[in-house]
Amino acid sequence: MSSAGVFISIMAALAVGAMSPGPSFVVVSRIAISRSRLDGLAAALGMGAGGVVFAVLALAGLTALLSQFEWLYVLLKVAGGAYLIYIAVNIWRGAARPLEVSDAVHSHSVPHSHRTRMRSFTTSVLTQLSNPKTIIVYASLFAALLPRTVPLDLMIALPLGVFAVEAGWYSIVAFAFSARHPRRLYLAAKSWIDRAAGAVMGGLGLRLILSGLSAR
Repeated sequence: MSSAGVFISIMAALAVGAMSPGPSFVVVSRIAISRSRLDGLAAALGMGAGGVVFAVLALAGLTALLSQFEWLYVLLKVAGGAYLIYIAVNIWRGAARPLEVSDAVHSHSVPHSHRTRMRSFTTSVLTQLSNPKTIIVYASLFAALLPRTVPLDLMIALPLGVFAVEAGWYSIVAFAFSARHPRRLYLAAKSWIDRAAGAVMGGLGLRLILSGLSAR
């Protein structure tokens, strides 16, 4: 298979994976609804950045390291699950707090906007990196589809393509959920939506921890 064929195959598989619901979708959609469209786009860029990290680690052969040191994979699973639960607790605790839409969405304060967007970006990156199963998906795809000797152009193109797929999809999510109607629905049922999002995130984190502990 040519380099172009390999690249397209990997990107198509990753696009399908990115579109499947999970903690990343919960985080980006909630940020876009509760803060602003720019915050949602910052979160989308964070997902892209996290995907690039996974791509680079997969190319560097992290899977071989994890298979050799099982305790490291267990540690990554437990730590990732704990972070998801931490996010879930914060979402749940803030469910009853009223949202100041005028500040979150229409603020003209540059420092405030910069801080919130950086926080959205950081939260997104950490959420993406909190699931070590994703590195296995990346590594499995790369191992199955890449030639034994990876051309330099493909090594450069893959991280860029991963960023485009991850950031592109979650930008679509951010645009969709930051529209006026979704935000109005969110404000009308904020406490219930936040608790549901917190429960989903907490469940995903707990499942990640339990799967890590059961693998020992």
